Amino acid sequence: MRDHPDADDMPHPDVWTGRATNRVQWLLALVGAACMALGIELAVDSAWGSGIAPLVMSVVGCIAAGLLVLFGTLAFVHVDLKLDTECVEVRCGHVGLPRRRIPLSHVAGADFTALVTPRHWGGWGYRWRPEKGTAVVVRRGEGIVLRLWDGHTFTVTVDNAESAVRVIRDRLSTIRPGTAG
Repeated sequence: MRDHPDADDMPHPDVWTGRATNRVQWLLALVGAACMALGIELAVDSAWGSGIAPLVMSVVGCIAAGLLVLFGTLAFVHVDLKLDTECVEVRCGHVGLPRRRIPLSHVAGADFTALVTPRHWGGWGYRWRPEKGTAVVVRRGEGIVLRLWDGHTFTVTVDNAESAVRVIRDRLSTIRPGTAG
């Protein structure tokens, strides 16, 4: 929406949705699947002569590492943001977990940030840093920073973040802090 300066004059939809995707995460998911395949291969075709304990440890280790990497990365392949008249809801991955729902009555303000990077937050995923707040980072790029009434912040990477900030600010102008939500 940066190319349309008069976009502020247009009415906002009742439900604004946005998304950010990271295709690199699919490569990491493939690494996890490869670890699982290696563990299964070791279990099926075990020609180890050094005993059962090292074999079991290798199989369990490969499968556990594979599952952790596979599901850990698939949870953060994308993030969906839904903004309605009452709340901001953030859902991660294909299952929608982790999920965070923030009532607009808990939001003091919203700011656009042009660059959110995994390096600033310590990696991809659902992050918390005492000096910065909480974030959902699935890719490098623009994002939204919500300032909450309790003094915390919540940052999320999402495409077309400027538009989302305009909608949030418009909705906040009609909501009193601390009201039910």
